[in-house]
Amino acid sequence: MEETKQVSECEMLCIIQQCSDMEESSDFYDVYDTDIHPPWSDHQHLSPEDPENVECLRRKIKYYFMNPCEKYHARGRKPWKLILQIIKIAIITIQLVSFGLSNQMVVTFKEENLMTFKHLFLKDYVDGSMDTYAVYRQADVYDHIDYIIKQYGLLHNITVGNHEYEKNGANFTPLSMCQEFYRNSTIYPENETFEIDAQVETECIEVYPMHWPSLLPHINLHFKRMLSVKIMFDLKAINLQTVRYRELPDCYHFKVVITFNNQAHSGRIKVDLENDVEINECRDWKVTGASARNIYLTVLFDCLIIVTCITSFTLCTRSVLNGIQLQFEYTLSCRKHSGREVPWSDRLEFVNGWYILIIVSDTLTIIGSILKIEIQTKVLTSYDVCSILLGTGTMFVWIGVIRYMGYFRKYNILILTLRAAFPNVIRFICCAGIIYLSYCLCGWIVLGPYHEKFRTLNTVSECLFSLINGDDMFPTFKNMTQKSSLVWLFSRVYLYSFVSLFIYMILSLFITLITDTYDTIKQQQQSGTPTSELQRFLSECKDLPNSGVYRLDKSNTCFFNCCMSRCKKPEERMTSEA
Repeated sequence: MEETKQVSECEMLCIIQQCSDMEESSDFYDVYDTDIHPPWSDHQHLSPEDPENVECLRRKIKYYFMNPCEKYHARGRKPWKLILQIIKIAIITIQLVSFGLSNQMVVTFKEENLMTFKHLFLKDYVDGSMDTYAVYRQADVYDHIDYIIKQYGLLHNITVGNHEYEKNGANFTPLSMCQEFYRNSTIYPENETFEIDAQVETECIEVYPMHWPSLLPHINLHFKRMLSVKIMFDLKAINLQTVRYRELPDCYHFKVVITFNNQAHSGRIKVDLENDVEINECRDWKVTGASARNIYLTVLFDCLIIVTCITSFTLCTRSVLNGIQLQFEYTLSCRKHSGREVPWSDRLEFVNGWYILIIVSDTLTIIGSILKIEIQTKVLTSYDVCSILLGTGTMFVWIGVIRYMGYFRKYNILILTLRAAFPNVIRFICCAGIIYLSYCLCGWIVLGPYHEKFRTLNTVSECLFSLINGDDMFPTFKNMTQKSSLVWLFSRVYLYSFVSLFIYMILSLFITLITDTYDTIKQQQQSGTPTSELQRFLSECKDLPNSGVYRLDKSNTCFFNCCMSRCKKPEERMTSEA
């Protein structure tokens, strides 16, 4: 009698310990609705004579697919995941808006300085004429070079900004002019003969701001074999507009490059001006009349976002692993009881794509926040990579909101339609993409010499995509030159066939594909008939979330038996199976 009492107490302690472990392991990690009970039942020992374990597995899977409200009724858990998601969306959006406003001032300052340099150093420059800005005579080339050098030397007297020469010690850095040309060439177009050495040589001269008048007589350009002339100089400026927003001004280092491009040797030398910008923290500064914003508070806020995203990343990764683990349990149960394999469509149901999206979003946001901290501390100055990471991460976070809208029936049908139609849409796009690529290649090689929109593969693709959407149709037809009647006739056949094929056939089939999927999903929802083996398996469980069977206590027969099977020794399990 005493021995039986000791065994009973041992079993009860084991049951309490197992259930306590299950409750502790699922308390905090229910944040993302991915809490599935740890595998307390050993499905390797399931048998047809043990329906309790099958029912236990069915309830576990059903609980896994419940929405937050159902889980709250099932186990009384508060929807922590919804609170965390709202907080994360709020702080990430605030971070993005703050970074966007700061980036906007940087971009505005760089663009306006680029426009200023074009007006200061390019002779007779007019806004918007950069694509057609060129010189055609030798005298014009010398005149433009002389104009640039003079403007550089008179910068102090002509600029309305705070531009200044870069200093190298006690002296200003010079302007550098480099000419690239073939080593030797003898060209006789009248006799259709030439001799050329393709080796490229470079000659450079330097001009200091205070000595520009004495340079022009020493410039000798080899027009017959000249490839390009590049004039390079450095300027510095301070972006003072940030003071109004209680941010410390940054010091900018502009590396200006003016290029006279003669590589085509067509008699037209294109002129272009570009500048590379480096942003540095000013060495010495003093601001009065305004309190500077504490940069450490912004860095602390970014660190808070990083910690939040790391927590979210950890929980979502754990949730994905738990779903995969539950899928293995379900697959093993089906193999043991019915001897059949679970189709991949049912297996993929356990891998929630929303969690994958959150993991990718958290990864991008973490990396972007780290780069943002480095930009704020002036370690890095590349806004582009940081903008792409933070922008894409925020976009994915907001797309994740659709997950919660899917809990409502009217919104859920739209999400189910997108998910069901996605495989067919990808196959459809692959087939249509092959036809689209064939038109791009054909239009580029045939119409390229006669139409500006078909000069490169990139512009061809943009033009055809605009035609699919009904944009810019008439100019595309009209701007085709009529130098060759054969090519003009081919262009008409080419454009009419493309528009007819893609707008009247392919685009209509694409819309029909989405519509048919929508109708199918709508009929399935109205009939309520399970459409997969997994749904039929779960439909046998009639327990409602508020029935109380999902709570972890001794009164629940399913969980009680599962805990008992955990506490049994291996010898006892083998005996019971026998």
